[in-house]
Amino acid sequence: MKNFELEICANSVDSCIAAQEGGATRVELCQGIPEGGTTPSAGMIKEACETIDIPVHVIIRPRAGDFFYSDTELRQMVYDIRVARELKADGVVFGCLTPEGFYDKRANGILLEAAEGMAVTFHRAFDMCADPERMLEEIITAGGFNRILTSGCAPTAPEGATLIGQLVYRAAGRIGIMAGSGVRASNIAELARQTGTNQFHCSLRTDVPSAMQYRRSNVSMGGTVIIDEYAQPTTHPELVRETVNLLRSI
Repeated sequence: MKNFELEICANSVDSCIAAQEGGATRVELCQGIPEGGTTPSAGMIKEACETIDIPVHVIIRPRAGDFFYSDTELRQMVYDIRVARELKADGVVFGCLTPEGFYDKRANGILLEAAEGMAVTFHRAFDMCADPERMLEEIITAGGFNRILTSGCAPTAPEGATLIGQLVYRAAGRIGIMAGSGVRASNIAELARQTGTNQFHCSLRTDVPSAMQYRRSNVSMGGTVIIDEYAQPTTHPELVRETVNLLRSI
C-alpha cells in the first residue's frame, strides 16, 4: 500500500515523538484517554507542535460522555479551536450530534466556521449516530470535513469492518473514511483488505513505569475509576514502525 495514512492517537508529547520516530503520518493529540479523549492543554499543544514535524490534529471535546453540546460548551470549543490554530496545530477533530442521534447542523456549522482553513476530522461521534448512511451524506453535504473516524459503529474497527467497507464504497472518494479503535499490527492488514480503506487510527501504546519511588497504592486520583497511578500508557516507536512496515507491504 503506497498511499496510506497512519494516525496515532497521542496522549502526550512523548507519544508524539514516538509516533514520528516510528513513521506515522500524523498525530491526533488528546488527553483523557480513559474517557475516550478530551481536549489537551494549550501547553501540550504548543510543545507538540514545536517538537515534531508531522501534522498535529487536536481533538476538540470538552468532556466525556455524549456529543450533544450546550451553547456554553460550544463557545468553549470555538475558543479551543482558536487556541489550537494560534499554537500552529494543522487540524482539529470534533463532532456534534442532535439529541436524536443525527448530524447537528447548527453546532457543527459553528465549529466548522471557527476551523476554516484547517484540516478537520469528524470523530467517533459518528459511531453513536442513529443512521450511519444518512450521517455520512450529511457530513459530506456540510463540507469542511476531510475525513470521518469510525469503528463502523462497533466496539472496535475489526468488529465493524463490514460497515466501514460500506462507508468507503458509499463515500466513493468524496471524503476519507479512517478506521479506528482496536487497530494494531496484528489486524491492520486484514482490516485493510476487508474495508478497502487506506486510512487508519491507532494508539500503539505500552505502559511506561513511573519514576516515583514512594507509592501510596490504596489511594486513587480516579475515584471509582480504577487506573494505574504509577504507569503512563505511551506510544511505542517500534510498534508504530512495525505497523507502518506492514502497511507498506500490502
